[in-house]
Amino acid sequence: MTTQLLLLSSSNVHGYGFLEQPGEDIHRFFAGRRRIAFVPFALADHAGYTQTVADRFRAIDPTFDVQQIDDLKDAEGIFIGGGNTFRLLKTLYERNLLQKIRDAVRNGVPYMGSSAGTVISAPTMRTTNDMPIVEPPSLDSFGFVDFQINCHYLDPDPGGTHKGETREERILQFHEENATPVVGIREGTLLRVEDGSATLLGIANARVFRRGREAVEVAPGTVLDAYL
Repeated sequence: MTTQLLLLSSSNVHGYGFLEQPGEDIHRFFAGRRRIAFVPFALADHAGYTQTVADRFRAIDPTFDVQQIDDLKDAEGIFIGGGNTFRLLKTLYERNLLQKIRDAVRNGVPYMGSSAGTVISAPTMRTTNDMPIVEPPSLDSFGFVDFQINCHYLDPDPGGTHKGETREERILQFHEENATPVVGIREGTLLRVEDGSATLLGIANARVFRRGREAVEVAPGTVLDAYL
């Protein structure tokens, strides 16, 4: 079966409402499917988060029926939302959902992630930006793609006074210990992945990091395979 992924950097983009900027991509991705299982575990308020997503999906297409993940057997699509990646992954392990979702997606159920939900589509969550407010049993995640993802990628502000590590410096530190490529996706960008081939979509460039090489800027519409 073909693995189908839609991986958003963020649900919130400047100048747009919640999940508004990628609305057309979401509609195309889940077209013809009704029952979407939503995973709200990256935030504390599961019911409120699920309702927010359900309302937005109905605005995109009235036929979409979003329910908090309970049983995957009737799910025609899966969406894992953003929040804290450590809390999300810990809860998936605790509820024995990691392998169940992995199996469903690898058997053809379309998977959409946003922010934390995008980060865990990678082999590990080691390139998240989040604070470890809880401790999952492992940093290993779904492994739907064979590269790491850094969401909300930020460029250094040339006029800023902040002297802490930049996002690029942190990714370079990751490559001091790991060889896996990293794709930094800026807000307003998303990755469409089908059967292992990843295409950048959205309104901004992404930045691809490979160990021992100069980082590369890629524009929307680019197939990333040759850069990874």
